Amino acid sequence: MWQAHHVRDRLRALYPSCQVEILGMTTEGDRVLDRALNEIGGKGLFTKELEVALADGRADLAVHSLKDVPMTLPEGFVLSAVLAREDPRDAFVSNRFGGLAELPAGARVGTSSLRRGAQLRSRFPHLTILPLRGNLDTRLGKLDRDDYEAIVLAAAGLKRLGLAQRIRALLTPEESLPAAGQGALGIEIRADAAAVHEALAPMVDATTLVCVTAERAVSRVLGGSCRVPLAAYARPRPHGGIELIARVATIDGASILESRAQTEDTSVAAAEACGELAAQRLLDQGASVFVHDLRGPDPAGPA
Repeated sequence: MWQAHHVRDRLRALYPSCQVEILGMTTEGDRVLDRALNEIGGKGLFTKELEVALADGRADLAVHSLKDVPMTLPEGFVLSAVLAREDPRDAFVSNRFGGLAELPAGARVGTSSLRRGAQLRSRFPHLTILPLRGNLDTRLGKLDRDDYEAIVLAAAGLKRLGLAQRIRALLTPEESLPAAGQGALGIEIRADAAAVHEALAPMVDATTLVCVTAERAVSRVLGGSCRVPLAAYARPRPHGGIELIARVATIDGASILESRAQTEDTSVAAAEACGELAAQRLLDQGASVFVHDLRGPDPAGPA
């Protein structure tokens, strides 16, 4: 809801005579909290019901955390705008410890992400990584009840909801590489809604768009989903262009592959190519075995 209100306020500022209404919806991804996302259908659970509202005309646009948006949208829908990114890093939250390195052997660390879990297991094999679902209040409540010694969350959500004081440490991309699109908001619309697309154009942040385009290209090439511990993060280079880091891991963190790519060109097409190059470099290292084993067989059967 914070995200929806943020976009509403931006639209009202751009178009004072425009009436903007919030259509609150609870998605399947919000309702099913007793199982990991990779077990119940993945990222699409946060977008499918919103797309139904777009298709039948109840909504003109849908606001998403970009990291929750599937890499390929269903026919008839487009990602119309990407807004300026909040802090893309992961955050360490604990009531008793100042950082991951302070946690004793066996300490329970909660996270909703296979990506975070794999990187944590790789760096801190003595910790016990446990699943953690729910909204921020629910997750923080479980920490405060001593269900965990620490939890790792996206910094962006904590900061947007005024909970930055709960962050004990911010993890660098080298320590925990973010998910593709982490910290960015994306606005989805019907592909035929030309007037809506035009109205959203002033909200697009060019730097964020280029960076997340590269990141999402990595995930698309590797078939990234909630079942694959895949990370991709792009940032501007000091003298122009972007640099991109991509990682894929086994769930237990025993094996992690990393690749890098960069481009001086700041076009969306160049960013796309940069992401594809980073993904190919992972494939050249053997990432296809990781991805195939983790995704499992195609539910539709063999091609």
